[in-house]
Amino acid sequence: MTFAALLRNNRNVRYLWAGQVVSEIGDHFNNIAVLSLALRNDGAGMAVAGIMLSRAIPAISVGPLAGVLLDRFDRRSLMLMSDLVRAVIALLFLLPVGSSSNAMLYVLSALLMAASPFFSAGRSAILPSIVTPAELPAVTTLTQTTMWATTAAGAFLAGHSVDKFGYTSAFLLNAASFLLSGFCVWMLRGSFKVRNEPSHRSSPVQDYLDGLRYMRSIPLLFAIGLVSLGWASGGGAAQILFSLFGEKVFQKGPAGTGDIWGAAGVGLVLGGALAHRLSKGLGFTGYKRTIAIAYLCHGSMYVIFSQMSNYYLAIVFILLSRASVAVSSVMNATQVMRHTANEYRGRVMSTLETLTWGMMMLSMSAAGLATSSGDVGTIRFVGAVSGVLSGTTAFWWTWLNVRGKLPEPKVDSVP
Repeated sequence: MTFAALLRNNRNVRYLWAGQVVSEIGDHFNNIAVLSLALRNDGAGMAVAGIMLSRAIPAISVGPLAGVLLDRFDRRSLMLMSDLVRAVIALLFLLPVGSSSNAMLYVLSALLMAASPFFSAGRSAILPSIVTPAELPAVTTLTQTTMWATTAAGAFLAGHSVDKFGYTSAFLLNAASFLLSGFCVWMLRGSFKVRNEPSHRSSPVQDYLDGLRYMRSIPLLFAIGLVSLGWASGGGAAQILFSLFGEKVFQKGPAGTGDIWGAAGVGLVLGGALAHRLSKGLGFTGYKRTIAIAYLCHGSMYVIFSQMSNYYLAIVFILLSRASVAVSSVMNATQVMRHTANEYRGRVMSTLETLTWGMMMLSMSAAGLATSSGDVGTIRFVGAVSGVLSGTTAFWWTWLNVRGKLPEPKVDSVP
């Protein structure tokens, strides 16, 4: 099925997609503005690490609770509340614009991220319920590639907009984007409360542990969680390094950061389209082989990016690196949605996010400390290490596959 046909024929997908577009473009205006502000106040890599950590810690702590609540209550309502809360927080970012301290940026970034898992995991949990099994690969690819397209457009526009119009306009646009996203969520029709929910007499901790046991019982889901950790061991550092390469290594300011994030987004979109095309004729064995190749290419291209002295060649290699990781991301996301039962979907989605953010937090901390001097040579070295770490995920995945730890689940679990 084509994306155009899916959007034309499925009202809920159309509104959910429209909300995703506006909110994620707004997110990148916030990201670029906050990172640029942090570097303006403190030029070291630890300033960027501080912002990323302030976002990662709430994602880790709130993610499990979000998963439990999404499997207990109406997912649409929780997503709507998340958008409204985030709109208010986005406006509060106007307060530290004239400050020379990053303290409020850390606090507000933490609050913004604390509200986010209710929306991101909620959207992933809803998607399989609003499409047919035949539409699932298309809607997964559409969601992923849209996220990456908005990264390309949002980061590029935000970088140059902040350069020209300042920080205030970026934060106002971010707040407006959450309100528009909330309207789109409000327009969704249908029941989004789990019918076979766990007993309300059980504690949230028990519910979450039950979700972990469910995830462990399906080897493929468990393996995808493990490789998410492997990718994040280098992926966390990469989040910091994008800004440092743009502003320190290539000395292009906020526009350079926007260009690198934008090129990464273009690569992700191209990789997502390739994954969608490959999936049509790829069996489960082919899927597993493709995942290993994609992780290996991703890590290798990132290592080359980190050593490039030519700015435009660096842009090309970061594009290729992100295209490779997009292939694995789309294919893995489709498998997770296909093989996760509805009553566990919120907990599985939030657990995968929590695992990724947890490892990214460690990676970001290490990278931030290592690049705290702002030395260009150190930044390039840390970039090479992060690429190697992410690339080794290919070997872990292959090892699991060779040992027979990645059997195809027998029954698709989408309702």
